[in-house]
Amino acid sequence: MSPAAPWLVAIDLQTVFADPASPWATEKFADSLAGTRSLLPAFVGRTVHTRFVAPAEPAGSWIPYYRDWPFALVPPDDALYDLVLPPGDDPVVTATTFGKWGTELATLVGEADLVLTGVSTDCCVLATALAAADAGVTVRVVSDACAGASDSDHQRALDAMALFAPLITLTTVDEVRRSAGLGS
Repeated sequence: MSPAAPWLVAIDLQTVFADPASPWATEKFADSLAGTRSLLPAFVGRTVHTRFVAPAEPAGSWIPYYRDWPFALVPPDDALYDLVLPPGDDPVVTATTFGKWGTELATLVGEADLVLTGVSTDCCVLATALAAADAGVTVRVVSDACAGASDSDHQRALDAMALFAPLITLTTVDEVRRSAGLGS
């Protein structure tokens, strides 16, 4: 068990995934947002928000990716990439990759465990969880505070992450709130 208190990582709660008109709209985004909001009181001073943005110049396999999704090739400060949940004083990690685990996030959280919420379970949450776990970080994924591209994609991603126990464990909003002394 890590000596430091865990950190909440709210992954990519952005307009591009919230707006029903977006090609990347996540059906149950509102559930993910509500679950994340309910956990914030347990992680005051230990919350990081992440943002996915397009690179200025796609390279490698990102070139055909953005051929499929040209709408997303906008600057990082475009409203499309705005956070729906204002971060306040919490740090924000912005990356052009699906996975947000890297030097910046690792430096922010130190040796603490991670509690992950956000979207999309089958993309950015999965990529972040696997990379962090592979780096030796204990990861808890809050299944009902995440949302996938579809319910079946969400469940498949949760099932895949469950294979990595005990590095990655699945939990719920109520379980995290109870363990933090907030009740359900």
